[in-house]
Amino acid sequence: MTEENAKAKAHTVEGTAVPEAVLEESKKQRQKKKGPSLLTILIKGLWKENPGLCQLLGMCPLLAVTTSAASALGLGIATTLVVVISSFIISLLRAFILKEVRIPIYVMLIAAIVTIVCFEVEAYYPKLYQQLGIYLALIVTNCIIMGRAEAFAGRSGPIASAVDALACGVGFSLVLFVLGSLREILGSGTFFVGASDLLGPWAENFEVRLIDADASYLIAILPPGGFFILALLIALKNAIDNRSKNKAEKRLRIRSLHV
Repeated sequence: MTEENAKAKAHTVEGTAVPEAVLEESKKQRQKKKGPSLLTILIKGLWKENPGLCQLLGMCPLLAVTTSAASALGLGIATTLVVVISSFIISLLRAFILKEVRIPIYVMLIAAIVTIVCFEVEAYYPKLYQQLGIYLALIVTNCIIMGRAEAFAGRSGPIASAVDALACGVGFSLVLFVLGSLREILGSGTFFVGASDLLGPWAENFEVRLIDADASYLIAILPPGGFFILALLIALKNAIDNRSKNKAEKRLRIRSLHV
């Protein structure tokens, strides 16, 4: 690097030459103090720190309810509602909740919200309520909800907490839906059967048979099949992440050669 380029890469602060790398590092530190942006929070919840594929949280309903796309989507929507509402309320009340008793308060608050959601589902979607069974009430014990309350909502503002909860809930719901769809197609040969119970009579057009019943694979709707398909989804995500990382490193090396 020539002397002229070196001077171009530096800035003067109070008579002292500061390299550009130092300025960039200080800029990152200032951004870190301000907290992550809403877009960063969304990307983390949906992909980088997806609860189902990265943190492996909520494994019980993830495998038990995902035998069909409709039931998986129904549980995903219910879980998303609970995590968003609970995170928003906890964030609003965080200044009034004592640190020593925060966990019992979180549990009682989440249980109250889950109870309301259960009543609503039972009243308006009785068939879906029967399909989900006890797993709808077990949302209270879902580690995703308590994890977001403890790790984020208890120390962040209400808007950021709601966005974080929404991202995690939608990310978890997507994993549920994809896993449920694959298991239903491979295990039963159908797709979205029961969609009318969740979305109304107009959704009957989405209920289709893709594979003959005799050609389906029963193991796909059994717990071992759920583990196999989930493992494939995790492997696919890791492969995409590794490919993106390698491309970024390659671009960085090429850029450093031109400096």
